[in-house]
Amino acid sequence: MEPILTKYVNDPNSNKLEGYLKNWGFSGLKKAINMKPEEIIEEVKASGLRGRGGAGFPTGLKWSFVPKDYLGPKYIVINADEGEPGTFKDKVIIEKEPFMLLEGIAIAALAIGAEDAFIYIRGEFVKGSKILEEAIKEAEKEGYLGKNYLGSGKNLFVRITRGAGAYICGEETGLIESLEGKRGHPRLRPPFPATKGFLGRPTVVNNVETLSCLPHILTNGAEWFSKIGRNQKNSGTKLFPISGDVKKPGVYEAPLGIPLRELIEKYAGGFDCRPKAIIPGGVSAPVLSENEFDIPMDFDSLLQAKSMLGSGAIIVLNEKRCLFKSALRIVSFFAEESCGQCSPCREGTRWLELILERIFEGKGRKEDLDLIKDICSGMIGTTICVLSDGCAMSLLSFVEKFEEEFLSHIGDKKCLAS
Repeated sequence: MEPILTKYVNDPNSNKLEGYLKNWGFSGLKKAINMKPEEIIEEVKASGLRGRGGAGFPTGLKWSFVPKDYLGPKYIVINADEGEPGTFKDKVIIEKEPFMLLEGIAIAALAIGAEDAFIYIRGEFVKGSKILEEAIKEAEKEGYLGKNYLGSGKNLFVRITRGAGAYICGEETGLIESLEGKRGHPRLRPPFPATKGFLGRPTVVNNVETLSCLPHILTNGAEWFSKIGRNQKNSGTKLFPISGDVKKPGVYEAPLGIPLRELIEKYAGGFDCRPKAIIPGGVSAPVLSENEFDIPMDFDSLLQAKSMLGSGAIIVLNEKRCLFKSALRIVSFFAEESCGQCSPCREGTRWLELILERIFEGKGRKEDLDLIKDICSGMIGTTICVLSDGCAMSLLSFVEKFEEEFLSHIGDKKCLAS
């Protein structure tokens, strides 16, 4: 399959306007300018595009929640705060195809009637931030953004805000709070951002990869996009960042629904030795064991398997890895990144970390696994955002599928992988 989003990333001029225009850049926006907002929304709905940031919510449906009769300012917010371990796909688009992202932003702005867009980028992405700044300046200078862009009579001003390293600001309402200059604490919903978001006004928050699909949908049509992908209701391609114990780690574009094993063998060069476990969608996704490696990589198939596609970040762990230690590292990440607003998350992540550290030090007790399961059950569905759920569900999957490794650390005070 020919790549869509990454087709030209190896072109040295891919992040320059001249290079982007040479490859039919901004043709989707030119088409969208002559469409009504509701026509753009219907086209995106018909394409089957689902959010690529983690939740997989239908993009066109999300846009349709913005009140059409609202007369004040509306906003587009771009979530470029890519902070989950193993996730590095949006970085590729930002650094290699910034104009594709800007075109997608402009199409989304037309769909909801926004004149202001804010790119909230991970603070550590210094290079990407500079590339985006230059791209915005160049696009404004050449009339593809800014006042009366492309002679459309419409305006679009894109600004960049750099985050300060908090993973929680990848959650859309926490991101909005941070954008407003407050602590990045997720908000209770409803109201949802589409009706009351940035500065209390209608706001659509979309991921970098999601928006980058839009120029191709508008250029080639919804029907074309809907036919890409191997399973129903999972249209298009997906960027998969693959890391861990594979021969060729990297970001690979493949159709949604491709079997996990095929994805790794065809694109990432295969496993470097026998794999024991694979995390399929970032560290918040429940881990998969060896008998699940042929699962289709799409939103619905992974959900049925009690895991999730999430960001699509695949982490391969081979037979030499201590999965107890892997679980401890994941829990430590969530304990560090909890914003502390909700007590089940604030206390639960820390207690899980303390228990696992004690076991790792050889001080485990036979009742520890029951205690871990009990704490996890109190963390799921009891908080404002899903950070707590992600931590608990991930750890529970390790405990349930690789219990013998935990029992070895607790009872025998040794690691099965050593």
